[in-house]
Amino acid sequence: MTTLGHLINGARVDRDGRTQDIYNPSTGEVAGQVSLASQATVEQAIAAAQAAFPAWRDTPPAKRARIMYRFKALLEQHTDEICRMIGQEHGKIVHDAKGELARGIENVEYACGAPELLKGEYSKNTGPSIDSWSEFQPLGVVAGITPFNFPAMVPLWMYPMAIACGNTFVLKPSERDPTATLFIAELALEAGLPAGVLNVVNGDKEAVDTLLDDARVQAVSFVGSTPIAETIYTRASANGKRCQALGGAKNHAIVMPDADMDNVVNSLNGAAFGSSGERCMALSVAVAVGDAAADALIAKMQSQMQTLRVGPFHDAENDFGPVITRAHQEKVCGYISSAEAEGAEIVVDGRGVQVPGFENGFFVGGTLIDRVTPDMTCYLEEIFGPVLLVVRVDSMEAAMQLIDDHEYGNGTCIYTRDGEAARYFSDHIQVGMVGINVPLPVPVSYHSFGGWKRSLFGDLSAYGPDAVRFYTKRKTVTQRWPSAGVREGAQFSFPS
Repeated sequence: MTTLGHLINGARVDRDGRTQDIYNPSTGEVAGQVSLASQATVEQAIAAAQAAFPAWRDTPPAKRARIMYRFKALLEQHTDEICRMIGQEHGKIVHDAKGELARGIENVEYACGAPELLKGEYSKNTGPSIDSWSEFQPLGVVAGITPFNFPAMVPLWMYPMAIACGNTFVLKPSERDPTATLFIAELALEAGLPAGVLNVVNGDKEAVDTLLDDARVQAVSFVGSTPIAETIYTRASANGKRCQALGGAKNHAIVMPDADMDNVVNSLNGAAFGSSGERCMALSVAVAVGDAAADALIAKMQSQMQTLRVGPFHDAENDFGPVITRAHQEKVCGYISSAEAEGAEIVVDGRGVQVPGFENGFFVGGTLIDRVTPDMTCYLEEIFGPVLLVVRVDSMEAAMQLIDDHEYGNGTCIYTRDGEAARYFSDHIQVGMVGINVPLPVPVSYHSFGGWKRSLFGDLSAYGPDAVRFYTKRKTVTQRWPSAGVREGAQFSFPS
């Protein structure tokens, strides 16, 4: 059985004390092991990044961008291999994995524009023979802590832009599915990154705590659950680090009475059950305005869900695969049971689903639950599984109030043919990412990704323009070259 190690200073470090099993969630079998980095190993990676920083900082942005161009090409060339790794350890169906990687590649493309994005501002003659300009300089060693649900895409939200801006990077990916993440990092080295510019340490809380406490790390990016995001933001900030910590979600879709119900059902099937619902942008709550809309939605969803195919990653005919672990499978089924016990109606039940030939896999079938109320556990907490809740309300105002009252504010959408309603919704809803008849309003790479309320801790969102600001610090320079022979006396008043 192979044990996956780390990538430090351009070379593999194969073992480091403690290990953890890596599972194939489609079969339930152990597929390998991952080494869990000790504090000393993480410190070794930080030291490598610190040593590489001066030369990389002084590398012209255009040369950094050329490496990103080569990196993008290598990602495209190795798409099938990367997606197979994702499927084997995450369970994501091959077409879904390709979509994930494509969105990651978009962020590499954006990082290729670093020479343009890093251009400062210049003002000539702000005073007699005085010029002033601003420039954006890298921070130094920065770190990323990424989740299991997007082992390719989320790391690519972080380190391509951080590195293109002149920083060096230490990545701590999820220990549940680390193979694709490590392979992609090695492609970045193959593209021409110098040793130490990008380092990967696999690990658990010990590795995370080391990154948060080490004074050499200037900034931390995180994606994961809200309780962990808040802890990381608090600890990193207390240690004087810049931090962006993206947390959980409970994304609602308002279904208005005038909505195209066939389009709604098609959208919700993909948005609720794609990737087994293990997306922070999954639509997990449909808020139907009026019983007529709710009844029509339930009837059509129930019919279409009979055709959903759940199974292993390698069969592209499957719609979604297993959840990540046996423990998570049990947790998701527990939420369904709690909804039933609290009085909700289980319309389609995904508990106990069996996939022929993969009976030991961590599968949960698509689940539809009607007559959910805001006080139920299944509504209050993030399920992170293939479960769609239906809440019935009497008006659009009540639907919006429901969304605004929830602690999360990541993503939302509205299904309607009414432009006035759509505009009012997008103007007033207290959520960071909004869709109008778009179920997963994930911004493209040249906009930024981030929610509101307890879905994001920090002032700057992920990727896009905010990433340039997060991974750089502004320096403003004012210079004067007086003419020969011209001298002024001392000035004691504030300069103007």
